[in-house]
Amino acid sequence: MGKGGNVGAARPLKLGACGQSERDPTTVCQVAKLKDELPTKKQLKDAVPPHCFERDSLASLALVVRDGVIIGAIGYLGWQLPTENLGLAGYALWNAYWFAMGTALTGWWVLAHECGHRGFSANNYINDSVGWVLHSLLLVPYFSWQYSHAKHHAKTNHMLDGETHVPPSRTWRKQHAGVHRMVGDDAFAIWELVSHLLFGWPMYIAFNATGARRTPEGVRHTSIPDHFRPSSKLFPAHGAWANRVIASTFGVVLVLVGLWLAGEEYTHTKIGMMYWPSYLWTNFWLVMYTWLQHTDEDLPHFGEDEWTWVRGALCTIDRPYHGFDWMHHHIGSTHVTHHLFSNLPCYHAQEATAALKAYLEPRGLYNFDGQPWPIAAWNVGKKCHYMGDIKGVCFWRCLSKDRVERKAERAAKKE
Repeated sequence: MGKGGNVGAARPLKLGACGQSERDPTTVCQVAKLKDELPTKKQLKDAVPPHCFERDSLASLALVVRDGVIIGAIGYLGWQLPTENLGLAGYALWNAYWFAMGTALTGWWVLAHECGHRGFSANNYINDSVGWVLHSLLLVPYFSWQYSHAKHHAKTNHMLDGETHVPPSRTWRKQHAGVHRMVGDDAFAIWELVSHLLFGWPMYIAFNATGARRTPEGVRHTSIPDHFRPSSKLFPAHGAWANRVIASTFGVVLVLVGLWLAGEEYTHTKIGMMYWPSYLWTNFWLVMYTWLQHTDEDLPHFGEDEWTWVRGALCTIDRPYHGFDWMHHHIGSTHVTHHLFSNLPCYHAQEATAALKAYLEPRGLYNFDGQPWPIAAWNVGKKCHYMGDIKGVCFWRCLSKDRVERKAERAAKKE
């Protein structure tokens, strides 16, 4: 399996072909064992009905309006809530508003993400106009993130050039093993969840946390590549993205100024309570999806010597999100399709997923985990900490298993 290999423990709810299972504890992910034998992108595309790739601008705009009506209704109800002398009921209502609004705004987030992929419309003026407005409203630098997210798709599960949730290596273990030993397994898992879901998104766009290890030119990063400066090493050195980066940053600044002016008019407490906690819930959903769709103790990442585009794209997991799935345009339950064909519109993704599943599942190449997403998130936070190497076929390791293995090694030496 390569230097990073360590297959995780059995989980009875694991429904995909990837990893150990109670049915066959000797199996590993098929993508970890196959490379040149994997289907080509053309073979995968041929498995999907052609009409699934057709984009309809009116259908996409209708989804923007649909989400806008829901967001407007929630916003209207939130505006009625008091901001002073709050009792228990008042705090409960605000918390319900924040979660509902953040969840609804994630629908707009996903549609703006579709624009960046050119899956929203065949007209790129529509894509970029809608995407820039929606993402700017959510403080996302649209074109800048479009660039880094395209790299995420181009280099999925690549240990050096992947973008977002690139696993840490043994250096991370040295930095965190002492904390894990001090606080224990469960408390450390809680910290993993909080640090990812609360701080993960701003840390990524501002400081490249969990981002690529190399620049677009293939040089190891020696500075912090952010999403806001045209000179950032996140972007190609030829400078062709500079104006788009400036437009992205301008959109974010414009919304921040708008929030300040609204606060001057309606009080900063009111505007702050209407916007910022909901914004954090939107970030929560964004990171949750990206993290869970590419992270599992049984799911490999690849060093440069083993990575191929098809291999990386197939190391994606579909998960059920039930009622949230409709609001978020099925981004979590059709993520395998999305990584194979990122410009396929969301309203065809379920049909395309059914077709791809029929093609991939008999070959052991379709990954699906039917666990409830909160349990899946807990397992990831507890068991997926770092990679033992950045070369070969790499599997997640966890600090608690490291401790058990070291104790066993010490015991063996004494015998």
